[in-house]
Amino acid sequence: MREVIHLDTDRTSYIIDALPTGHLQNLYYGPRLRRMADYEPLRQKNDVPYGTMVNVSQEHKNLGLDDQCLEYSGLGKGDYREPAIELAFSDGSRTTDFRVASTRSYRGRPAIDGLPSATGGEDDVETTEVTLRDERGLTLTLHYCVYAAYDVITRFATLRHDGGAGPVRIGRLMSAQLDLFGGDWRLVTFDGCWAYERERHDKPLSPGVYVNDSKTGNSSNRHNPFVMLAAPDCGEFRGECYASNLVYSGNHAEIVERTYQGKTRLLTGVNPSGFEWLLEPGESFSTPEAVLSFSPDGFNGLSANLHRFVRDRIVRGEWQYRERPVLVNNWEATDFDFDRRKLLALAKEAADLGIELFVLDDGWFGHRDDDSSSLGDWDVNEKKLPGGIAGLAGKVNALGLKFGLWVEPEMISEDSDLYRAHPDWAVSTPDRAPAYGRNQFVLDLTMPEVRAYLIEAMTKAFSQARVEYVKWDMNRNISDGYSKALPPERQGEFHHRYILGLYEVLAELTRRFPGILFESCASGGNRFDLGLLCYMPQTWTSDDTDAYARQSIQGGTSYGYPPSVMGAHVSASPNMQTLRASTIETRFNVAAFGLLGYELDLTMLSTFDKKAIKAQVAWYKEHRKLLQFGLFIRSRSRLDERKIVWTVVSDDGRRAISGLFQGPATVGLGQDLLAVPGLDPEADYRVAGRTQYINVKAFGNLVNRVLPVKIRGDGVVHTVLSEHYMFEMASEEYVVAGDLLTGYGVKLIQQFSGTGYNDRVRILSDYGSRLYLVEANRSG
Repeated sequence: MREVIHLDTDRTSYIIDALPTGHLQNLYYGPRLRRMADYEPLRQKNDVPYGTMVNVSQEHKNLGLDDQCLEYSGLGKGDYREPAIELAFSDGSRTTDFRVASTRSYRGRPAIDGLPSATGGEDDVETTEVTLRDERGLTLTLHYCVYAAYDVITRFATLRHDGGAGPVRIGRLMSAQLDLFGGDWRLVTFDGCWAYERERHDKPLSPGVYVNDSKTGNSSNRHNPFVMLAAPDCGEFRGECYASNLVYSGNHAEIVERTYQGKTRLLTGVNPSGFEWLLEPGESFSTPEAVLSFSPDGFNGLSANLHRFVRDRIVRGEWQYRERPVLVNNWEATDFDFDRRKLLALAKEAADLGIELFVLDDGWFGHRDDDSSSLGDWDVNEKKLPGGIAGLAGKVNALGLKFGLWVEPEMISEDSDLYRAHPDWAVSTPDRAPAYGRNQFVLDLTMPEVRAYLIEAMTKAFSQARVEYVKWDMNRNISDGYSKALPPERQGEFHHRYILGLYEVLAELTRRFPGILFESCASGGNRFDLGLLCYMPQTWTSDDTDAYARQSIQGGTSYGYPPSVMGAHVSASPNMQTLRASTIETRFNVAAFGLLGYELDLTMLSTFDKKAIKAQVAWYKEHRKLLQFGLFIRSRSRLDERKIVWTVVSDDGRRAISGLFQGPATVGLGQDLLAVPGLDPEADYRVAGRTQYINVKAFGNLVNRVLPVKIRGDGVVHTVLSEHYMFEMASEEYVVAGDLLTGYGVKLIQQFSGTGYNDRVRILSDYGSRLYLVEANRSG
């Protein structure tokens, strides 16, 4: 083949062809190029050999693979960079040499056996398949699915054993390889731990190998599979950047190598560490799907591509575009210590506040009064809930609320009837004492009987009442990886087969219960990935509900995932995870840029907080579609880079909501400039601050500076006043031309910064914030 394959999206081009040796090379990936009569200007010149070069053909002595931009590299033929494929043949040899055999293109796309993938028909996607062959009887097909309207190209690989001497062992088969000819790139990763997930980290690339991976059995809170390569000058609004993500929920690896010659290679796929797959003659193996995108318009441009793609092509089912209900979850209110009376008191308060969904969290089944027992025994605890789930759900429904349920199906407690009946169903390694995590073990989803049990047990649980929401949790990483259902030579398949088993269970349950709104959770954001979003349209973003921490967590998550998939709750203050105090208004303002919920004891709230929450819920419902499905844009204050601005904009650019968030207050910095990107420059806009309330309790003895009589800052009078007096933040309203507002900004009224107060001064204080509703004038 010397035929050039030129793939176009609306704004990008991806161009490949074969080297004279038959190896597939990448000529270009970047801003869209017109078709050319001659692609020679894009081909690397190989007129003389270099030093220690190994050439694969005496016919082409000047061509070595080690310095070419290739599409899929193996071992043994002179490319010494990180490979995309590693195989071991039955004779022990490991050299592979895949060369182009054929290509074909067609409208639509194929499914991937056993794995979720992006959706799309003949009107949405065009697929090109490049078939490569190795002379040892192997066929490798590289699939390129072009989603033109999203500036996204997805890739996956299929290896088929066409016959020959014995099985082949796959040690590495990556979903995609992207080689870039030059560029001084930064690797941007999203890393963290429990309760502080997906914090952005930038790593300027120098010659070497960089690994972003998970070995936990999950996509993990340590290193998300979403990564970016960014030019040195790339910022939120300008600069070139590439994105890679993976439609997969298990162990993954993103491997980046920068060569001394300035070339950069990105690999993404199933983590080779601990992985091995035995491929018998006549069998094939397909990788998970990789999602690639490019933008010349900075990180926000890249996020816009990915957010639309996730909403339209990853999320599916009845809840894909439906507005998500405002919920209350009982966990931080009650922990395991609840009964029906407590739950119904919480539900009644929720209904009075306008909340729409009540979620019963952990502790409703078996004899689970703490986390040491009963996982696997999915029968209701009648002592806690006389009348069962059906009785509780009926009472909740009668209050006008939907009912939701928490489950953790993939786990098993040692103290459970299920474990006593089937100890062999727990993942463990022979002749070793198993490790514990949260007092529990992991069920072996590679076993068909375990998967069948889970499907029927969950069907029973979801059918016992009108369950309209399910929170599917997974509260530990996998250890002792071994399956009693697999022979010794296939134990390297365990982790991947576990994920395949999970997908089989989820596919069947979502088929049986298409109307349930599923939310995935794994100790918060330990499994926030595109794979689970193919089955569950939203994910619990983090167990950390602190509003200030959530700015980093939700902000980091937003680079690759839209707000319409992020669970975000208002919790108590001080926060359970950080002990940081924040106002009820700021807690709402952060959570509003996601799928709003409340996770605190509503029965213990002050009158002030109840009034504030009722107003918040009503305001959120009024603007819910925009907040959940609008175009999300990140920026920072022009005057103070420490202040974050989040904006969601309607498709037509005529409506927006912006949130201005600050950290610790600083004396002397009272001026703010609010720019709202994404608007129509020809329209005029009304900008109005959301009505927010300040609890006068926060002023302590300072309240005496404005009162005619003196009161104690911690006294009874002050407490009664703070309970009932809704002190309104200064009103703000501006009329601003669209070009000014989006290109420069509006200068806001002053913020209190150490002295002086009147009704034209905003009071934000530490970790304060305000939301602004931006609407085009009807004549604008």
